Amino acid sequence: MPGSDWTITEQDQLISEAVRRDEPRLRSFIRRHVTDSGEAEDILQDVFYELIETYRMMKPVEHVTAWLFRVARNRMTDMFRRRKPESLSAPVAEEEGDTLEDLLPSADAGPEANYARTLLLDALDEAIEDLPEEQREVFVAHELMGRSFKEIAAETGVGINTLLSRKRYAVLYLRQRLKSIYEDFSGQ
Repeated sequence: MPGSDWTITEQDQLISEAVRRDEPRLRSFIRRHVTDSGEAEDILQDVFYELIETYRMMKPVEHVTAWLFRVARNRMTDMFRRRKPESLSAPVAEEEGDTLEDLLPSADAGPEANYARTLLLDALDEAIEDLPEEQREVFVAHELMGRSFKEIAAETGVGINTLLSRKRYAVLYLRQRLKSIYEDFSGQ
């Protein structure tokens, strides 16, 4: 690992190599998530600026390519937070409901909405894992596997009203978890 005794010339050479090697893939990666070419270019320039600043502060980066992509993801997330996508700007409903689909941006609404959807789905996966087992089982069976409450009741021997109640509590919990993620995402 290089130390702080690097010369500016050595730093410049390492930075130039990173730009030459990683710029095309990094630009392509950013453009897949950011439709506005000006914003994409700004993010790319910010990423390389941060690389230069990091080296100038004598903090060499060990895995430059991975570091660049991580910084790019962080910059895109910052941009999305500032933007407050329309599909996420509506308040999260507190009433009962059978699905969380209405909280997610449409997968067809473009790369930015798709990125937001991916973040929320990842958070949803984590939240589902945190549900009590009985709530998780009925939620997964009904929402993800598409099974009817009647089928679930016949298989488990649990009454439909109990299943409905468990699903309701699961949805309320998951909505609360997504609301928290939404607030983090939108900067509220």
